[in-house]
Amino acid sequence: MTKTLQAFLAAFAIAGAFQQAARADTPIVDDWRFVLRRPPKGWRNPDFDDSSWLKGSGGFGEWDTPGARIGTVWNTNDIWLRKSFELTEVPEAAALLIHHDEDAQVFVNGKPVGEFQRWSTEYQVVRLTPEQRSNLKQGKNVLAVHCHQTNGGQFIDVHVVDAENVPQLPPPKPRLEPFKSHLITRWGKNVTADNAWREYPRPQLRRNSWANLNGHWDYAVTARDQMETPKDWEGNILVPFCLESKLGGVQRILNSRQALWYRRSFQCVHPENERVHLNFEAVDYRCQVFVNGKLVGSHVGGNTPFSFDISKAVVDGENELVVRVEDDTEQYQLHGKQTLNPRGIWYTQVSGIWQTVWLEQTQSAFIEDLHLSTDPKTGEINVAADVDGTDNWELQVTVIDGVKKVADGTGKGVTVTVPNAKLWTPSAPHLYDLDIRLLVNGQEQDKVRSYIGIRSVGKARDANGHLQFTLNGEPIFHWGPLDQGWWPDGLLTPPSDEGMLFDIEYLKAAGFNMIRKHIKVEPRRYYYHCDRLGMMVWQDQVSSGNNPPWTRLDPNPKDADWPDAAHEQYMVELEAMIDELENHPAIVAWVPFNEAWGQHRTVEVGEWTVKRDASRLVNIASGGNFWPVGDVADHHAYPHPDFPFNPERYKDFVRVIGEFGGHGYPVRDHLWDANRRNWGYGDLPKTEEEYKARYVRSLEILNGFRKDNGISGGVYTQTTDVEGEINGLMTYDREVIKIPASDLAELHKQLFAD
Repeated sequence: MTKTLQAFLAAFAIAGAFQQAARADTPIVDDWRFVLRRPPKGWRNPDFDDSSWLKGSGGFGEWDTPGARIGTVWNTNDIWLRKSFELTEVPEAAALLIHHDEDAQVFVNGKPVGEFQRWSTEYQVVRLTPEQRSNLKQGKNVLAVHCHQTNGGQFIDVHVVDAENVPQLPPPKPRLEPFKSHLITRWGKNVTADNAWREYPRPQLRRNSWANLNGHWDYAVTARDQMETPKDWEGNILVPFCLESKLGGVQRILNSRQALWYRRSFQCVHPENERVHLNFEAVDYRCQVFVNGKLVGSHVGGNTPFSFDISKAVVDGENELVVRVEDDTEQYQLHGKQTLNPRGIWYTQVSGIWQTVWLEQTQSAFIEDLHLSTDPKTGEINVAADVDGTDNWELQVTVIDGVKKVADGTGKGVTVTVPNAKLWTPSAPHLYDLDIRLLVNGQEQDKVRSYIGIRSVGKARDANGHLQFTLNGEPIFHWGPLDQGWWPDGLLTPPSDEGMLFDIEYLKAAGFNMIRKHIKVEPRRYYYHCDRLGMMVWQDQVSSGNNPPWTRLDPNPKDADWPDAAHEQYMVELEAMIDELENHPAIVAWVPFNEAWGQHRTVEVGEWTVKRDASRLVNIASGGNFWPVGDVADHHAYPHPDFPFNPERYKDFVRVIGEFGGHGYPVRDHLWDANRRNWGYGDLPKTEEEYKARYVRSLEILNGFRKDNGISGGVYTQTTDVEGEINGLMTYDREVIKIPASDLAELHKQLFAD
């Protein structure tokens, strides 16, 4: 059971203690005005003007607080509340029905009627004294509340009731909209239906005959049990941006009892001997796809591309495309940093189409997928393919360096040798173009363009016996940021290819040689940019909940007990991620688990991953729980780096500090929500100089571990601020660079000194 569901059921259980019907003279009013900064004197008085205060529904607090019924999330230290309610008569047994945290003061019509210390874990009925009751009157009354809270979860909710006839509290009003921040990136400001993600989305298998389907689609939200296409559509949504995002143009929450529908038309010319493929780069989470009323396919998994052959459903001319989506977000579903209740390190949920949708036409026989590998010792490039539509085929492969042909070969599996091969490294990320033709009985049936970087990934012991990362047989220190890949305007979807590239270029200029892509699979063009710019990538698998106890690197870890069906779907999505990304030279490590989030059957998953891709390293669980499988022992420590050194336990593993830092620094006017507790790890620095000094100190500690203890990699948290996290090297909107790239590059040189 999720924490959200536990809190929701707890609220009903508490409300169930008050089963008597409400009297007309003690109505439950859940509509409040509130502020999070100290208001002027007189704020508690009935005639105070609160029209400029924020509006919210009770109660106020965080979902994990026991007994809470959350109508509005509140997570700052203080809140001031006001609401009006009508009494037809003043109850003889007037009372407060209250659930409070730490220090709460309650006023009726400007007069104090209660002061509460510490906290409660459930609603309590507190009778008013005769003097306090005298503050109530027939007609309009004003209830004013101040609550101060500093530790852990928090909650405040207050009602005036009749203690002899306590009403049942209604469930809180459902959250229909995500938080709407004012933040937008410079690229988001320029997004239109005509320019939204126009780039070819699959850089390592490119064809000329394709059509982009991004733009305005019709959308509707229905009950989940509705399986018929809606007759009435609610408006337009801008694909490829999700339902909850600013750039999608809707900003609406999809709950687990609803289905999201999309519709658009497209033109098609369909020669009899050609096939038409409908491609989705990512849809969160479960979808069915219809063309001209016919079901052409379904897909489960919100993070990787999929394709349907729609040749039998399309007609020449205009066609109708309908997509139906369901999204539970939590449970066993792989959802990463998404949550139903954003807070702390958990962010706004994402539902529906969130990457490019496109059409492609091929001959009846075509190359479905490529499998590329290299050997830097010999300069060999190996090209294999999955081919659909015929068994009688061969590949004709030409390797091109710039404009010069350097090698070629023909066969079902082609191995060619590049003379004096230029190897791929972060400092010299050389790529060779591949011209690949599919021949059937000597006739060309398909032609694709691809590319490859010649490199190898491995590990070796240094002079002190410590295992180190290697690239092309040479030791290399992995140094990079934790990179969430979230955006204030597109959420999981970057506002544009240019915006996505901006992050990578900043990190490259800052002297990082690696990115840990955290709990997200990016659009395929992201990895193309890393390939050509020379940025190594640790690729995390998208996580779920349902966790075991987090014991980090301690001995005797435990796994969560996952049902077979949930595990099988996890493996389907892990295989899909590896299959889609394995040709990218930039990717050097797979990270199946993070900090015990959904960690289960660890050894089985680790052994499968090692066997599935022996060309890369496997960091089985960044931050633990550590099991002796794969290649890496990874510890997380905040704010400064640390590692629990144990020469025997980790002697056969490359040791890294997979997260540290998180030094927070808020930048006014560039916060996702100024009215929340924005945070970083450790106490927030008071000045920009102190913030930078903390970064320098963390770097010095990491470098000491590198030189003295054999640490082979470090990951700093993080590239940008994200929602309530203000621990980025840039603000969430990418408008303020907290530490210039040139300054960082100079600081980082110490990590690569002998």
